[in-house]
Amino acid sequence: MELNINEIRSQFPILHQEIKGKKLVYFDNAATTQKPKVVIDALMSYYEGYNANIHRGIHYLAEKATAAFEETRKSVQNFLNAQYSEEIIFTYGTTDSINLVANTFGKKFIEKDDEIIISTLEHHSNIVPWQMLCEEKGCLLKIIPINDKGEILMDEYLKLLSPKTKFVSVVHVSNALGTINPVKEIIEAAHKIGAKVLIDGAQASSHIDIDVQNLDADFYAFSAHKLFGPTGMGVLYGKKELLEAMPPYRGGGEMIKEVTFEKTTYADLPYKFEAGTPSIADVVAFKAAIDYIDDLGKKNIAAYEDELLKYATEKLSEIEGLTIVGQAKEKVSVVSFVLDNIHPQDVGIILDQQGIAVRTGHHCTQPLMKRFNIPGTVRASFSVYNTFEEIDRLVEGVKKVIKMLS
Repeated sequence: MELNINEIRSQFPILHQEIKGKKLVYFDNAATTQKPKVVIDALMSYYEGYNANIHRGIHYLAEKATAAFEETRKSVQNFLNAQYSEEIIFTYGTTDSINLVANTFGKKFIEKDDEIIISTLEHHSNIVPWQMLCEEKGCLLKIIPINDKGEILMDEYLKLLSPKTKFVSVVHVSNALGTINPVKEIIEAAHKIGAKVLIDGAQASSHIDIDVQNLDADFYAFSAHKLFGPTGMGVLYGKKELLEAMPPYRGGGEMIKEVTFEKTTYADLPYKFEAGTPSIADVVAFKAAIDYIDDLGKKNIAAYEDELLKYATEKLSEIEGLTIVGQAKEKVSVVSFVLDNIHPQDVGIILDQQGIAVRTGHHCTQPLMKRFNIPGTVRASFSVYNTFEEIDRLVEGVKKVIKMLS
């Protein structure tokens, strides 16, 4: 199926505006994707038609809201190819999902002198929770190194694994560089020594087909807002037997069976981990985003985005004084670069004056930037609604920056 990009662009209202007198070019998709009209309409439909709290009401609106909420859970189950719908936990985003695992599985099953492994490529959200756990428990955090292309050194990873390794938590796709990690091999090696594995899929979920059963992932986390869905809503997949063995994360309504002043018994999965009123409208609208992706076809999206990546890489590489940071053999549609003697923030400011939205800075990956001995990069990240003409505008914009500041 060949995608009609003009038609796709017409479905995203925010793209059709001018920024500072220039037609918007939105290349900040790794931070958040824009929302198609069907997702916006789904939000409006909930608030206008059946706004009610879920699971606890017997009236029509509550029952309709509950049904829509649980339909999204089934959609996410299919999206990830999870075995059971109760393995799908709704959270407030990838960060919340990782913290949930660190504060439940970690606190129950990880002990003093145990070891946790992460990689140099990690977002702060997949570093800080494990540091906090290590400080509390007295366990050791080990780091998988990378090569100059931004690829994990698998031989070094295998050397880090030991009988003391209890947990491995790695990103599927680097938000800063676009590197696709060999997560299936990482999981397989960890399982051989009895360690459990969490995969941060925040970036991968919009670009790569995810099959948690094929990966054999113990946990998989991602956010709706990077998948054309609403903000403030995410997913944690966990193997049923692990989730059942883990204590609750938060206490309150919804996550209980019975409460007395003497003792509380907890609800079954998935509700044990969903205390309080969730982001109902956002969960409901996320189904519209998943349906939208399914209609376009994940493989079609990925193929088109790969064309954009190749074109942008070729054109930007021709610019004298520009260095692309992260040239992994396997990567998604992210190009991170630096310009000689020009700070990334200055590049971003001048590009913004031309209506071009990119991300600049360390991208919440300060240890990774330190590995490359740079303060940050300019990151252009592409989605299915971007065009080759927009990349040409980026290239001309970068040339203008160099002319102004060199």
